[in-house]
Amino acid sequence: MGESMAGNRKKMAAALAAVNLYLQQEEAAAQETQATQPKEPNGIECSQWGHSGRQEMMAMRRLVQLRVFTRF
Repeated sequence: MGESMAGNRKKMAAALAAVNLYLQQEEAAAQETQATQPKEPNGIECSQWGHSGRQEMMAMRRLVQLRVFTRF
């Protein structure tokens, strides 16, 4: 009975070591991706042309939903 307990302890130690190594590798990979990603600007930059285009698309969709146009 003593031999099986020693075998179980060895298996448990090996499993814990493997999990620990895996977690260390995941942490290192996460730190590496954070270092390589460009930092986002503080504010959201929105061009007037882009805003105008989105506003026009919303207006057109509203007209289509109101069934102003018969061809759509």
